[in-house]
Amino acid sequence: MATIAHIGIDLAKYVIQVHGIDANGKVLLKKMVKRSELIKTIMNIEPCVIGMEACGGAHYWARRFSEFGHEVKLMAAQFVAPYRKNQKNDANDAEAICEALTRPSMRFVPKKSVDQQVVLSLHRTRALLVGQRTAIVNHMRGLLLEFGIAISRGIQKARNQLPGILEDGDNELPDIVRELIAHNVQHLKLLDARIGDLDKQLDHLAKQSELSQRILKIEGIGPLCATAMIASIGDAKLFNNGRQLAAWLGLTPKQYSSGGKTRLGRITKGGNRYLRTLLIQGAKSALFQCARKKDQKSHWAMQIRERRNHNIAVVTLAAKNARTIWALLAKNREYQHDYQPMAA
Repeated sequence: MATIAHIGIDLAKYVIQVHGIDANGKVLLKKMVKRSELIKTIMNIEPCVIGMEACGGAHYWARRFSEFGHEVKLMAAQFVAPYRKNQKNDANDAEAICEALTRPSMRFVPKKSVDQQVVLSLHRTRALLVGQRTAIVNHMRGLLLEFGIAISRGIQKARNQLPGILEDGDNELPDIVRELIAHNVQHLKLLDARIGDLDKQLDHLAKQSELSQRILKIEGIGPLCATAMIASIGDAKLFNNGRQLAAWLGLTPKQYSSGGKTRLGRITKGGNRYLRTLLIQGAKSALFQCARKKDQKSHWAMQIRERRNHNIAVVTLAAKNARTIWALLAKNREYQHDYQPMAA
């Protein structure tokens, strides 16, 4: 009797489509189950390979299915779409996932543990609060501008100027608007306090993690970037080399090559936007320090800055830091500022 070898699962909030085939590709299972019944359905199937799109809740289900002996593989949604036949619906999506799962050239997303998701939850919450803080400052700047009061750019300058604006009785600011601005200033203080608490939590996690302490020695890498990188990458050995990690972060140039002629453009900006932003911001800070240093890495970065421009040098340094992070994690090394690669 044929047994199920591969299962494709199209996840959703309430109803989930399951598609199972044997080793020869024959369909043995094709049904829609409720979310509450999914565990019971998978539990009654002999251990096999299960494929899902890397979407919301996929890492949770991957951990649950692994408890029953199944091998779970997650795939990016854009890699699954080419295998979908006919129109888009849950049944066709599950079949496409099952088909993509059997492709030998398919690339898979590493599963995240509970600890990794906890750290990333702190980062997502912090990013949300930072966005809210920026929105409130811009909102107050727009309101005051309607009454002829301009605030300098920058959150810190807004913090310094807003109390004086509220206390100034000669600026002809209406009382209702003055009350709205005062309320928003209090909200801004609450957001600052909450963001500060999250920064302390992430800094504490960075000090406890041996891997974070290892990459914190790299110029331009702080506690935020270190904890986010460790939690997002997981096992660095899943990447064959440092350039694959840089490409995963979207720090490698786009290619439009044909006929043996290589054409490189801007960076792809694919992958994890949050990690890429942290790396680029850290590299921007490190590049300012390179002008006062005489080591080889600083000299290399300043040469790129003089030959091309400041922004290209920043992105290049961020990509180099990403490759260095891979080397430290995958090869279990300590960071050496004056490291010289051995000749082939």
